[in-house]
Amino acid sequence: MRSAVVITCSTRAASGVYSDRSGPILVEALREWGFATGDPVLVADGDAVGHALRTALQAEPALILTTGGTGLNPTDSTPEQTAPLLDRQIPGIPEALRAPGVAAGIPGAMLSRGLAGVAGTTLVINLPGSTGGVRDALDVLRPVLDHAIDQLHGGDHRA
Repeated sequence: MRSAVVITCSTRAASGVYSDRSGPILVEALREWGFATGDPVLVADGDAVGHALRTALQAEPALILTTGGTGLNPTDSTPEQTAPLLDRQIPGIPEALRAPGVAAGIPGAMLSRGLAGVAGTTLVINLPGSTGGVRDALDVLRPVLDHAIDQLHGGDHRA
């Protein structure tokens, strides 16, 4: 069974100001899609995100999804914590993730700075922290995740 890790990047959720709502949505969807996925890892913004990513990568999961920390707030640093860990970036994924929100008239969707790429044989994707952004992202990712993960392990291109 393929494994996945969900990391919620939110200082306020990590400190108990409010509950993590986006991480559990991701975990539920990934489990429904056949991934072995533990509960979300909840960390504060900043260096803790990089530490959580490095820890998750040691287990070589097929997929890591982060949620939060992709905006313009000075504490939002998920992309900066992710970038040095990626061997290759996949710019089409974040472009596709932003598109539904923009098309739905949510101009703030274009401000998401999330990255996607490959670290070893792990697909790593930064998602926004909002529940709506996460649900939109799941709709975008569902049809391509299996193929992307298969490709990372030497699978053939689909016609």
